Amino acid sequence: MSGLQTWVINLDRAPERLERIRAQLQRLGLAWTRLPAVDARALTAEQRAALDEPAYRRLHGMTPVPGELGCYLSHVEVMRRFLASDATFALVLEDDVLLQGSLPAVLQGLKANPQRWDMVKLSAVHSGTPVPVLEVAPGHRLAVMLSRCTGSSAYLMNRRAATAYLQALLPMRLPYDHVFDLGWRYGLKVRMVTPTPCTHDERIATTIESLPGPSRKFHWTRRLATHRYRAGVELRRLWYGLTQLLREPRAATAKDTTA
Repeated sequence: MSGLQTWVINLDRAPERLERIRAQLQRLGLAWTRLPAVDARALTAEQRAALDEPAYRRLHGMTPVPGELGCYLSHVEVMRRFLASDATFALVLEDDVLLQGSLPAVLQGLKANPQRWDMVKLSAVHSGTPVPVLEVAPGHRLAVMLSRCTGSSAYLMNRRAATAYLQALLPMRLPYDHVFDLGWRYGLKVRMVTPTPCTHDERIATTIESLPGPSRKFHWTRRLATHRYRAGVELRRLWYGLTQLLREPRAATAKDTTA
Protein backbone atom coordinates (compact mmCIF):
# COMPACT_ATOMS: atom_id res chain seq x y z
CA MET A 1 0.00 0.00 0.00
CA SER A 2 1.37 3.38 -0.99
CA GLY A 3 2.67 5.41 1.94
CA LEU A 4 2.30 2.55 4.42
CA GLN A 5 5.15 0.66 6.05
CA THR A 6 4.38 -2.44 8.11
CA TRP A 7 6.67 -3.32 11.01
CA VAL A 8 6.74 -6.71 12.75
CA ILE A 9 8.36 -6.77 16.20
CA ASN A 10 10.09 -10.12 16.68
CA LEU A 11 12.80 -11.51 18.95
CA ASP A 12 15.80 -13.16 17.31
CA ARG A 13 15.11 -16.23 19.45
CA ALA A 14 11.52 -16.59 18.25
CA PRO A 15 11.79 -17.66 14.58
CA GLU A 16 8.66 -19.81 14.76
CA ARG A 17 6.57 -16.75 15.68
CA LEU A 18 8.04 -14.87 12.74
CA GLU A 19 7.08 -17.65 10.35
CA ARG A 20 3.54 -17.64 11.70
CA ILE A 21 3.00 -13.96 11.04
CA ARG A 22 4.97 -14.07 7.77
CA ALA A 23 2.40 -16.52 6.40
CA GLN A 24 -0.47 -14.28 7.46
CA LEU A 25 1.03 -11.18 5.87
CA GLN A 26 1.78 -13.05 2.67
CA ARG A 27 -1.80 -14.26 2.52
CA LEU A 28 -3.05 -10.67 2.83
CA GLY A 29 -0.54 -9.32 0.32
CA LEU A 30 1.07 -6.89 2.79
CA ALA A 31 4.75 -6.06 2.43
CA TRP A 32 6.53 -5.76 5.77
CA THR A 33 9.79 -5.15 7.61
CA ARG A 34 11.04 -7.05 10.64
CA LEU A 35 12.10 -5.04 13.69
CA PRO A 36 14.48 -7.08 15.89
CA ALA A 37 12.90 -6.78 19.33
CA VAL A 38 14.92 -5.62 22.31
CA ASP A 39 15.77 -8.82 24.18
CA ALA A 40 15.15 -8.59 27.92
CA ARG A 41 17.81 -11.22 28.47
CA ALA A 42 20.50 -8.91 27.08
CA LEU A 43 19.54 -5.40 28.19
CA THR A 44 22.34 -2.84 28.23
CA ALA A 45 22.90 -0.44 31.11
CA GLU A 46 21.52 2.36 28.95
CA GLN A 47 18.37 0.37 28.20
CA ARG A 48 17.84 -0.50 31.87
CA ALA A 49 18.15 3.18 32.73
CA ALA A 50 15.09 3.86 30.54
CA LEU A 51 12.88 2.40 33.30
CA ASP A 52 11.68 4.68 36.10
CA GLU A 53 11.17 1.84 38.56
CA PRO A 54 9.86 3.88 41.53
CA ALA A 55 7.20 5.44 39.29
CA TYR A 56 6.32 2.03 37.83
CA ARG A 57 5.83 0.53 41.27
CA ARG A 58 3.71 3.47 42.39
CA LEU A 59 1.52 3.71 39.29
CA HIS A 60 1.22 0.01 38.40
CA GLY A 61 1.37 -1.55 41.86
CA MET A 62 3.71 -4.31 40.72
CA THR A 63 7.34 -5.19 40.34
CA PRO A 64 8.45 -4.58 36.74
CA VAL A 65 9.81 -7.43 34.65
CA PRO A 66 12.60 -6.98 32.09
CA GLY A 67 10.39 -8.29 29.27
CA GLU A 68 8.04 -5.33 29.65
CA LEU A 69 10.95 -2.95 29.22
CA GLY A 70 12.13 -4.86 26.17
CA CYS A 71 8.64 -4.63 24.64
CA TYR A 72 8.40 -0.92 25.45
CA LEU A 73 11.77 -0.08 23.92
CA SER A 74 10.97 -2.15 20.83
CA HIS A 75 7.89 -0.04 20.09
CA VAL A 76 9.90 3.14 20.64
CA GLU A 77 12.50 1.90 18.15
CA VAL A 78 9.78 1.34 15.55
CA MET A 79 8.86 5.01 15.89
CA ARG A 80 12.45 6.10 15.36
CA ARG A 81 12.81 3.99 12.24
CA PHE A 82 9.41 5.06 10.93
CA LEU A 83 10.33 8.74 11.20
CA ALA A 84 13.67 8.04 9.51
CA SER A 85 11.77 6.58 6.54
CA ASP A 86 9.66 8.36 3.95
CA ALA A 87 6.48 6.46 4.89
CA THR A 88 3.36 8.39 5.83
CA PHE A 89 1.80 5.68 8.01
CA ALA A 90 3.20 2.84 10.10
CA LEU A 91 1.35 -0.39 10.83
CA VAL A 92 2.91 -1.89 13.95
CA LEU A 93 2.40 -5.59 14.66
CA GLU A 94 3.61 -7.79 17.47
CA ASP A 95 4.41 -11.31 16.28
CA ASP A 96 1.63 -12.99 18.31
CA VAL A 97 -1.21 -11.24 16.49
CA LEU A 98 -3.88 -12.85 14.33
CA LEU A 99 -4.73 -10.89 11.20
CA GLN A 100 -8.25 -11.08 9.81
CA GLY A 101 -9.00 -10.99 6.09
CA SER A 102 -10.64 -7.57 6.44
CA LEU A 103 -7.40 -5.87 7.53
CA PRO A 104 -6.33 -4.56 4.07
CA ALA A 105 -9.74 -2.97 3.49
CA VAL A 106 -9.66 -1.39 6.95
CA LEU A 107 -6.20 0.03 6.28
CA GLN A 108 -7.37 1.48 2.97
CA GLY A 109 -10.35 3.08 4.68
CA LEU A 110 -8.18 4.62 7.38
CA LYS A 111 -5.69 5.92 4.82
CA ALA A 112 -8.56 7.54 2.93
CA ASN A 113 -9.59 9.47 6.06
CA PRO A 114 -6.27 10.61 7.60
CA GLN A 115 -7.75 13.73 9.15
CA ARG A 116 -9.90 11.63 11.50
CA TRP A 117 -7.12 9.98 13.51
CA ASP A 118 -3.46 10.00 14.59
CA MET A 119 -3.26 6.52 16.13
CA VAL A 120 -5.78 3.72 15.67
CA LYS A 121 -5.88 0.51 17.70
CA LEU A 122 -6.60 -2.49 15.49
CA SER A 123 -6.64 -5.04 18.32
CA ALA A 124 -7.99 -4.88 21.86
CA VAL A 125 -7.89 -6.74 25.15
CA HIS A 126 -10.72 -4.78 26.81
CA SER A 127 -13.74 -3.45 24.96
CA GLY A 128 -12.87 0.24 25.19
CA THR A 129 -16.63 1.07 25.10
CA PRO A 130 -16.33 2.25 21.48
CA VAL A 131 -18.65 4.86 20.00
CA PRO A 132 -18.55 4.47 16.18
CA VAL A 133 -18.11 7.63 14.15
CA LEU A 134 -17.20 6.48 10.64
CA GLU A 135 -17.42 3.34 8.52
CA VAL A 136 -13.93 2.62 7.13
CA ALA A 137 -14.65 -0.80 5.60
CA PRO A 138 -17.71 -3.04 5.32
CA GLY A 139 -18.63 -4.05 8.85
CA HIS A 140 -15.83 -2.02 10.48
CA ARG A 141 -16.08 1.44 11.99
CA LEU A 142 -13.65 3.97 13.36
CA ALA A 143 -14.63 4.66 16.97
CA VAL A 144 -13.86 6.88 19.93
CA MET A 145 -13.10 4.94 23.13
CA LEU A 146 -14.74 5.84 26.44
CA SER A 147 -13.05 3.23 28.66
CA ARG A 148 -9.83 1.27 28.96
CA CYS A 149 -8.64 -0.76 26.00
CA THR A 150 -5.25 -2.37 26.63
CA GLY A 151 -3.19 -4.41 24.20
CA SER A 152 -0.67 -3.23 21.61
CA SER A 153 -0.44 -6.17 19.20
CA ALA A 154 -1.70 -4.14 16.21
CA TYR A 155 -2.09 -0.42 15.60
CA LEU A 156 -1.70 2.20 12.90
CA MET A 157 -0.07 5.60 13.45
CA ASN A 158 0.91 8.64 11.45
CA ARG A 159 4.09 10.69 11.66
CA ARG A 160 2.52 13.20 14.03
CA ALA A 161 1.79 10.43 16.53
CA ALA A 162 5.28 8.95 16.27
CA THR A 163 6.83 12.38 16.85
CA ALA A 164 4.67 13.04 19.92
CA TYR A 165 5.41 9.60 21.35
CA LEU A 166 9.16 9.98 21.00
CA GLN A 167 8.99 13.24 22.90
CA ALA A 168 7.02 11.84 25.84
CA LEU A 169 7.19 8.04 26.20
CA LEU A 170 10.55 7.79 27.94
CA PRO A 171 11.35 7.00 30.66
CA MET A 172 9.05 3.99 31.02
CA ARG A 173 6.68 4.31 33.97
CA LEU A 174 4.02 1.77 32.93
CA PRO A 175 3.67 -1.12 30.46
CA TYR A 176 3.51 0.17 26.90
CA ASP A 177 -0.13 -0.73 26.30
CA HIS A 178 -1.16 1.25 29.39
CA VAL A 179 0.23 4.54 28.13
CA PHE A 180 0.31 4.83 24.35
CA ASP A 181 -3.45 5.30 23.97
CA LEU A 182 -3.72 8.24 26.41
CA GLY A 183 -4.59 10.70 23.68
CA TRP A 184 -4.93 13.74 25.93
CA ARG A 185 -1.37 13.29 27.21
CA TYR A 186 0.13 13.53 23.73
CA GLY A 187 -2.37 15.83 22.05
CA LEU A 188 -3.42 13.11 19.60
CA LYS A 189 -6.62 11.79 18.05
CA VAL A 190 -6.60 8.24 19.41
CA ARG A 191 -9.20 5.87 18.00
CA MET A 192 -9.95 2.17 17.53
CA VAL A 193 -11.62 0.10 14.85
CA THR A 194 -14.63 -1.90 15.92
CA PRO A 195 -14.89 -4.79 15.53
CA THR A 196 -11.13 -5.09 15.48
CA PRO A 197 -9.55 -6.61 12.35
CA CYS A 198 -6.77 -8.15 14.47
CA THR A 199 -6.80 -10.27 17.62
CA HIS A 200 -4.24 -11.67 20.01
CA ASP A 201 -3.33 -15.31 19.38
CA GLU A 202 -3.96 -16.92 22.76
CA ARG A 203 -2.27 -20.14 21.61
CA ILE A 204 1.13 -18.46 21.60
CA ALA A 205 2.91 -18.17 24.94
CA THR A 206 4.11 -14.71 25.91
CA THR A 207 7.81 -13.90 25.68
CA ILE A 208 7.51 -11.46 28.60
CA GLU A 209 8.78 -13.81 31.26
CA SER A 210 7.43 -13.44 34.81
CA LEU A 211 9.62 -13.10 37.84
CA PRO A 212 10.18 -16.26 39.91
CA GLY A 213 8.63 -16.59 43.35
CA PRO A 214 5.47 -14.98 44.77
CA SER A 215 3.10 -12.81 42.79
CA ARG A 216 4.66 -9.59 41.53
CA LYS A 217 1.46 -7.71 42.39
CA PHE A 218 1.73 -5.77 45.64
CA HIS A 219 -0.67 -6.27 48.56
CA TRP A 220 -3.72 -4.03 48.30
CA THR A 221 -2.43 -1.86 51.15
CA ARG A 222 0.54 -0.94 48.95
CA ARG A 223 -1.61 -0.26 45.90
CA LEU A 224 -3.59 2.75 47.13
CA ALA A 225 -1.58 5.16 44.98
CA THR A 226 -2.13 2.83 42.02
CA HIS A 227 -5.89 2.87 42.51
CA ARG A 228 -5.92 6.65 42.78
CA TYR A 229 -3.90 6.96 39.60
CA ARG A 230 -6.11 4.54 37.66
CA ALA A 231 -9.31 6.23 38.82
CA GLY A 232 -7.93 9.56 37.66
CA VAL A 233 -6.89 8.13 34.29
CA GLU A 234 -10.30 6.60 33.65
CA LEU A 235 -12.04 9.89 34.47
CA ARG A 236 -9.67 11.68 32.09
CA ARG A 237 -10.25 9.00 29.45
CA LEU A 238 -14.02 9.43 29.67
CA TRP A 239 -13.76 13.22 29.48
CA TYR A 240 -11.31 13.00 26.58
CA GLY A 241 -13.59 10.58 24.72
CA LEU A 242 -16.64 12.78 25.18
CA THR A 243 -14.81 15.90 24.01
CA GLN A 244 -13.45 14.00 21.01
CA LEU A 245 -16.97 12.95 20.10
CA LEU A 246 -18.09 16.57 20.17
CA ARG A 247 -15.37 17.40 17.63
CA GLU A 248 -16.37 14.64 15.26
CA PRO A 249 -18.43 15.54 12.17
CA ARG A 250 -22.09 15.18 13.04
CA ALA A 251 -22.90 12.89 10.10
CA ALA A 252 -20.65 10.17 8.76
CA THR A 253 -22.02 9.42 5.31
CA ALA A 254 -21.19 6.95 2.61
CA LYS A 255 -19.04 9.65 0.98
CA ASP A 256 -16.57 9.30 3.88
CA THR A 257 -15.94 5.64 3.17
CA THR A 258 -13.77 3.93 0.60
CA ALA A 259 -16.53 1.69 -0.71
